[in-house]
Amino acid sequence: MHFHNIRPPIKVFGSRVPLVLEILYRIAMGMTVSQATELLTAKGQPFEVAREDIRGVPTLVWAKAPKNLVELLHGSSRHGDKTFLVFEDERYSFTEHYELVLTLAAELLEMGVEKGDRVAIAMRNYPEWIISFWATISIGAIAVPLNAWWSGDELAYGLENSGSKVLIFDQERIQRVAPYLSELSQSADLSVLAVRCSQDVSSKVPASIVQREMQDILKSGVRKPIEALIEADDPAVIFYTSGTTGRAKGAIGTHRNLVTNLMNAFFVTTRSTMLAKERSNSDNEATEAPAESSYLLSVPLFHATGCFATMIPNLVAGNKIVLMRRWDPEDALALIERERVTFFGGVPTMVWQVLNSPNFAKYDTSSIRNISYGGAPAPSELVRRIKEHFPTGMPSNGYGLTETSAIAAMNVGDDYVRKPDSVGPPVPVCEVRIIGSDGTDQDINTPGELWIKGANVIPGYWNNQEATAASFSNGWLHSGDVAFIDEEGYLHIVDRAKDMLIRGGENVYSPEVEGAIYEHPAVADVAVVGIPDLVLGEEVCAIIQLRPGHSLSEQELKEHVAKRLAHFKVPKYVYFREDALPRNAAGKLLKRQLKNEMTENK
Repeated sequence: MHFHNIRPPIKVFGSRVPLVLEILYRIAMGMTVSQATELLTAKGQPFEVAREDIRGVPTLVWAKAPKNLVELLHGSSRHGDKTFLVFEDERYSFTEHYELVLTLAAELLEMGVEKGDRVAIAMRNYPEWIISFWATISIGAIAVPLNAWWSGDELAYGLENSGSKVLIFDQERIQRVAPYLSELSQSADLSVLAVRCSQDVSSKVPASIVQREMQDILKSGVRKPIEALIEADDPAVIFYTSGTTGRAKGAIGTHRNLVTNLMNAFFVTTRSTMLAKERSNSDNEATEAPAESSYLLSVPLFHATGCFATMIPNLVAGNKIVLMRRWDPEDALALIERERVTFFGGVPTMVWQVLNSPNFAKYDTSSIRNISYGGAPAPSELVRRIKEHFPTGMPSNGYGLTETSAIAAMNVGDDYVRKPDSVGPPVPVCEVRIIGSDGTDQDINTPGELWIKGANVIPGYWNNQEATAASFSNGWLHSGDVAFIDEEGYLHIVDRAKDMLIRGGENVYSPEVEGAIYEHPAVADVAVVGIPDLVLGEEVCAIIQLRPGHSLSEQELKEHVAKRLAHFKVPKYVYFREDALPRNAAGKLLKRQLKNEMTENK
């Protein structure tokens, strides 16, 4: 370890994180994650942890966190002329973004939007999505991002359930929901702001509904000071969960929830930077880091990862965000090269698709410094492939839910390489429990349902007391995920409880089988589901998409898995398909759909 090579401390909210001599000494001696956490969260440090009553429940909080999101918005203006948003050939500086937010906020106030009113946003990842979000937040209203993949009926449900006062839609979304607007307007006063719409589509909005063009509003340049009085536990957002059965639930995110997640992200970044090992001068020298940090936003902004874990932290940190109109691995590679992207990720499948691109070597990806993903199980083989293809990239895998405002645990860099099957230790403000079927806490390395409590955990679901009561108890979120904690305090997500299959009394966790299958070089994507069986209850079924130009037989696949896992985990049924496996807008496999298809075809 060469002390002169240690990177300078990261700036958080404009002040430097103090790294005392003890920290330098422990780095040289091999500091552990727990030791780094202890130092960074000590009293007086920027990441000091305290305990505070939230809704009557003693809860861990970041003692020095900003009070609300509006503070973050105003603070972003200090980044000035630095590029904030890139969309195709459009570019917006931080100053331009801030001024456009103030302009739209003034318009929302003129339209009668008050604190606590809901403003729905349904569009592609356009710059106007982000402008609309911050304009809504800035006046104390509640942003309601709707799933842009939803049908007209589903969009209408989200609007009615949230009681939104203003609808900000692009052309595709207006076209879908227009037939439902007349009925919706009978129960509430509605206004529509159209984004990038042709006149023909806009004309489908009923004449009884006030309609304005976003472009005209943003050109007006009208800006007024924002003086909303916002408390930490005031609602800021309603994010509808992507459930595969029944109507989606509206998760209420408070200002405290989202600010806590921001602090979680900054804490993980600071700790991983502190612990990162420097390259030896005698070995391969690290390439010069780009002067500008930039993030390729490949997931939808209506998803917690896109909004909470990507857009908000990069706004505060002063980083460039490169928006994608839609996900495509070839487009991603081209943007990485063109914009010198330093961070990219999403869900593991997106990373796999980039790595498996036949054109990967044609693009310059040397700018990449971090590949971060979550939202779905990530096989350990993915870590090896990342290190092979991105020698200067730091892989990281995280765990979180909409209900935890994104980040609850994170595994980064060398620690992730060492423990590729773990999502890392929970962040310091998250308490976790592993609960067995008998309702008691499980021992170390023993799976059970994961419960989470912290300042990032939402208070409940919008207008749904029954669902809130079923998922929360005394501040604890019942995640529905099967997990265990190892002897080092690292969290391991074994499976979704609903995705675990039981074969002849033996539990089979689909991510474990998927991970073994991913190790075969011919496999591009895989899903493992349980197929009903009269004798054993369920049998293991694997649905596989092969990489272009590769071949694999059913028998070869079974032999491959049998060398790695117990016999009862080897798939009895193996199906190969040419088209992509079905996924929702967040990139998660639609396993219920696949299970139904495979059961019918068995």
